[in-house]
Amino acid sequence: VQLQASGGGLVQAGDSLRVSCKAYGSTFSAYAMGWFRQAPGKERAFVAAISSSGSSTEYADSVKGRFTISRDNAQNTIYLQMNSLKPEDTAVYYCAAGPLPTFLYGSYYYWGQGTEVTVSS
Repeated sequence: VQLQASGGGLVQAGDSLRVSCKAYGSTFSAYAMGWFRQAPGKERAFVAAISSSGSSTEYADSVKGRFTISRDNAQNTIYLQMNSLKPEDTAVYYCAAGPLPTFLYGSYYYWGQGTEVTVSS
Protein backbone atom coordinates (compact mmCIF):
# COMPACT_ATOMS: atom_id res chain seq x y z
CA VAL A 1 0.00 0.00 0.00
CA GLN A 2 1.28 3.45 -0.92
CA LEU A 3 -0.11 6.41 0.97
CA GLN A 4 -0.08 10.00 -0.19
CA ALA A 5 -1.05 12.76 2.21
CA SER A 6 -2.11 16.19 1.04
CA GLY A 7 -4.00 19.30 2.08
CA GLY A 8 -1.59 20.88 4.54
CA GLY A 9 -0.93 24.60 4.59
CA LEU A 10 -0.61 27.79 6.59
CA VAL A 11 -3.65 28.87 8.57
CA GLN A 12 -4.43 31.16 11.47
CA ALA A 13 -5.39 30.09 14.97
CA GLY A 14 -9.09 29.27 15.11
CA ASP A 15 -9.27 28.30 11.45
CA SER A 16 -10.23 24.91 10.03
CA LEU A 17 -8.33 22.69 7.64
CA ARG A 18 -8.90 19.24 6.16
CA VAL A 19 -6.02 16.97 5.25
CA SER A 20 -6.43 13.86 3.12
CA CYS A 21 -4.58 10.63 2.58
CA LYS A 22 -5.13 8.55 -0.54
CA ALA A 23 -4.10 4.90 -0.72
CA TYR A 24 -2.81 3.15 -3.81
CA GLY A 25 -2.35 -0.56 -4.31
CA SER A 26 -3.66 -3.29 -2.07
CA THR A 27 -7.07 -3.57 -0.39
CA PHE A 28 -7.53 -0.24 1.35
CA SER A 29 -10.76 -1.27 3.05
CA ALA A 30 -8.97 -4.08 4.89
CA TYR A 31 -6.77 -1.67 6.85
CA ALA A 32 -7.33 0.46 9.86
CA MET A 33 -5.88 3.91 9.34
CA GLY A 34 -4.24 6.41 11.59
CA TRP A 35 -3.00 9.99 11.65
CA PHE A 36 0.16 10.93 13.51
CA ARG A 37 2.00 14.22 13.70
CA GLN A 38 5.52 15.37 14.36
CA ALA A 39 6.29 18.86 15.54
CA PRO A 40 9.78 20.34 15.16
CA GLY A 41 12.12 18.83 17.72
CA LYS A 42 9.53 16.39 19.01
CA GLU A 43 8.73 12.74 18.52
CA ARG A 44 5.94 11.55 16.26
CA ALA A 45 2.65 11.53 18.20
CA PHE A 46 -0.72 9.84 17.73
CA VAL A 47 -3.59 12.03 16.57
CA ALA A 48 -6.48 9.80 15.50
CA ALA A 49 -7.33 6.37 14.16
CA ILE A 50 -10.25 4.73 12.41
CA SER A 51 -11.19 1.09 11.93
CA SER A 52 -11.32 -0.54 8.52
CA SER A 53 -15.10 -0.15 8.31
CA GLY A 54 -15.11 3.34 9.78
CA SER A 55 -17.34 2.30 12.67
CA SER A 56 -14.73 2.89 15.36
CA THR A 57 -12.49 5.88 15.99
CA GLU A 58 -9.88 6.90 18.55
CA TYR A 59 -8.46 10.33 19.32
CA ALA A 60 -5.62 11.81 21.29
CA ASP A 61 -6.87 13.86 24.22
CA SER A 62 -5.29 16.98 22.77
CA VAL A 63 -7.53 16.90 19.69
CA LYS A 64 -10.79 15.42 21.02
CA GLY A 65 -13.74 17.60 20.14
CA ARG A 66 -11.74 19.54 17.53
CA PHE A 67 -10.56 16.92 15.03
CA THR A 68 -12.59 14.31 13.17
CA ILE A 69 -11.19 11.35 11.29
CA SER A 70 -13.25 9.76 8.53
CA ARG A 71 -12.79 7.50 5.55
CA ASP A 72 -14.29 6.85 2.15
CA ASN A 73 -13.48 3.29 1.15
CA ALA A 74 -14.89 3.81 -2.33
CA GLN A 75 -12.32 6.56 -2.87
CA ASN A 76 -9.48 4.83 -0.96
CA THR A 77 -9.12 7.98 1.09
CA ILE A 78 -9.13 9.06 4.71
CA TYR A 79 -9.60 12.56 6.00
CA LEU A 80 -8.73 14.54 9.07
CA GLN A 81 -11.00 17.51 9.61
CA MET A 82 -9.27 19.93 11.96
CA ASN A 83 -11.28 22.71 13.57
CA SER A 84 -10.36 25.40 16.08
CA LEU A 85 -6.72 25.00 15.19
CA LYS A 86 -4.09 26.12 17.68
CA PRO A 87 -0.42 27.02 17.17
CA GLU A 88 0.49 23.84 19.04
CA ASP A 89 -1.15 21.83 16.24
CA THR A 90 1.71 22.91 13.97
CA ALA A 91 3.40 19.75 12.71
CA VAL A 92 3.92 17.44 9.80
CA TYR A 93 0.92 15.13 9.64
CA TYR A 94 1.45 11.53 8.57
CA CYS A 95 -1.10 8.89 7.65
CA ALA A 96 -0.54 5.21 8.28
CA ALA A 97 -2.20 1.87 7.56
CA GLY A 98 -2.24 -1.20 9.76
CA PRO A 99 -4.35 -4.02 11.17
CA LEU A 100 -5.87 -2.14 14.13
CA PRO A 101 -7.02 1.43 14.88
CA THR A 102 -4.50 2.04 17.63
CA PHE A 103 -2.37 4.81 19.07
CA LEU A 104 0.63 2.48 18.91
CA TYR A 105 3.09 3.79 16.34
CA GLY A 106 4.72 0.40 15.79
CA SER A 107 1.44 -1.29 14.85
CA TYR A 108 1.22 0.40 11.47
CA TYR A 109 2.70 -1.23 8.40
CA TYR A 110 2.64 1.57 5.85
CA TRP A 111 3.28 5.31 6.11
CA GLY A 112 2.66 8.29 3.88
CA GLN A 113 5.19 11.05 3.27
CA GLY A 114 3.51 13.66 5.44
CA THR A 115 1.84 17.01 4.84
CA GLU A 116 2.84 20.13 6.74
CA VAL A 117 0.35 22.14 8.76
CA THR A 118 1.37 25.48 10.21
CA VAL A 119 -0.93 27.41 12.53
CA SER A 120 0.00 31.01 13.17
CA SER A 121 -1.11 32.86 16.29
